Amino acid sequence: MLKCSLCINDERTAKIKIVDGNPICKECINYLAHKPDKEKIRAELEELMSKVDKAIVAFSGGKDSTVALYLAKEVYKVPELEAVMIDHGFMAKEAIENAKRIAEHLGVPLTVLRYDYSDIFRDALLKAKSPCKKCSSRTMERLRKYALRKGVRYIITGHELPFGHHPYRLMSDGVIQIRLLSLMSEEERFKILKKLPFKPPELAGYTTNCLILGPALKRYYEKHGYSFETRRIAALVRYGLIDKEKVLKKVNKPEIPEDIEKEVYKRLGIEKKD
Repeated sequence: MLKCSLCINDERTAKIKIVDGNPICKECINYLAHKPDKEKIRAELEELMSKVDKAIVAFSGGKDSTVALYLAKEVYKVPELEAVMIDHGFMAKEAIENAKRIAEHLGVPLTVLRYDYSDIFRDALLKAKSPCKKCSSRTMERLRKYALRKGVRYIITGHELPFGHHPYRLMSDGVIQIRLLSLMSEEERFKILKKLPFKPPELAGYTTNCLILGPALKRYYEKHGYSFETRRIAALVRYGLIDKEKVLKKVNKPEIPEDIEKEVYKRLGIEKKD
């Protein structure tokens, strides 16, 4: 099986071509052909953040949104901030505890909005597919509507990758999503986490907040033989934000605590078959 020489994609996750004798995936070829100007992206982010006077931070209680909240409060010193958690019904209790502890530590008000995403998660497990895109889309729409009700124009998120060549995205009705961690390496993020009372939970998969990701990754891996997280993590490698060798284990079939797996299936009304 051909494997990309630059990222972690292989023939199962992306088309591979031989370029100058080296196997390179189509995504890396496109990246190299239209390589983003990282300094320009960072400069654009700095200029944008200098104008933000009021914002909500999409706060899941996970490591990346924790770093985003810290940056918004302590580095960019946004005058008026609110941390907003969308609890979709399957947030790990450790993430909720982290969210409360971090928000209190930083002196930022925390609002928890509770919704039921069982339809998304049940469908993902039954069909062995990723729930993440639908979950993220629904969450951002909830946050957009909440921002409009509060008269807030900016939603700050903890995504590391920019939107193409920009660190922001224009949403409906004038709301702007800012990816505050655009081009921030994993090493830089962990340095910030060490300053905070963040307690990493023991969860399966590349997550520090969600109970669904582990079981969904396992079901997908059992059906397809690889992780649906591969392409996303490959992008982090491609951008130089995470070490290639360290992340390979993150795309293996996850080991999930039996009690968590049983709880997830029971709450979704799905019979777990070994």
